Amino acid sequence: MWVVASTPFDLKGKSVYVAGHRGMVGSAIVRRLALEDVELVTVDRREVDLRNQVDVFDWFAKARPQVIFLAAAKVGGIVANDAQRAEFIYDNIAIAANVIHAAHQNGAEKLMFLGSSCIYPKLAPQPLREDAMLTGPLEPTNEPYAIAKIAGIKMAEAYRNQYGNDFISVMPTNLYGPGDNYHPEMSHVVAGLIRRFHEAKVSGASSVVVWGTGTPRREFLYVEDMADACVHLMKTYSGAGLINVGIGKDITIAEFARVVAKIVGYVGEITFDVSRPDGTPRKLLDVSRLTQLGWQARTPLEQGLISAYKSYIASLEATEKRALQ
Repeated sequence: MWVVASTPFDLKGKSVYVAGHRGMVGSAIVRRLALEDVELVTVDRREVDLRNQVDVFDWFAKARPQVIFLAAAKVGGIVANDAQRAEFIYDNIAIAANVIHAAHQNGAEKLMFLGSSCIYPKLAPQPLREDAMLTGPLEPTNEPYAIAKIAGIKMAEAYRNQYGNDFISVMPTNLYGPGDNYHPEMSHVVAGLIRRFHEAKVSGASSVVVWGTGTPRREFLYVEDMADACVHLMKTYSGAGLINVGIGKDITIAEFARVVAKIVGYVGEITFDVSRPDGTPRKLLDVSRLTQLGWQARTPLEQGLISAYKSYIASLEATEKRALQ
């Protein structure tokens, strides 16, 4: 069941732990929480490996955060998901199990688990409703990651049901923005295209290859909007049911590639490598529950991509500066 919290959850004065605070989503949540009157709690992975139960349980017993945003995860694009299947299922199940149980053990007031739209069946009816989870086979290339995320969702639900913990789950669509991973093989589609078009522009390449047929449709949400939605839902939502977080509009990969090329300033040809997998034909989230809970995305696609590209250029300049030191 999904319900508006009977009494809005007040973050004021609370100790708030952001798990995964250095990642794209976690760092955006940290920036958004700067607008709230909270005591921000973070811990470096070199001190606490969230996959290690002893590390997590010991740290939680000492820190005892009141509110947890569980944004930590091993993530990657379609190639990474398929090539590192064991790591994706093990790491993500371990992180979810350790943090959720530690939050319960140490009396956390509220926890938000961040899932992924890949939890939905490959051929589920569009747009994807929250009740579509577990109604059909998953997309094979990211099945281990999806299963790990489903396990986290079900764990949060079980602790709510059995112990009365106020643990909630949100399902973001495809995200992009500052802090993204621009690895040439392991990145998500947005970061991968930004890097490819930028390098083609710099080198003067006559064409850029985009993986797949270009026909799949995807929805893209700016990560700062995602962070704002997370804080909004932490304050206003309490229920076992999932909440999709997206914009409710999608675009073909081919169309999206042309938008990225325009933002980057690349004017060459765009071709498609049909030997590469397309993944799920379409992933559009039904965001009607989110809308009813009083939140809508504010950042237009082109505006968000301009910010993402500026962030990428800044990261390149920072890397070059470090190399010269």
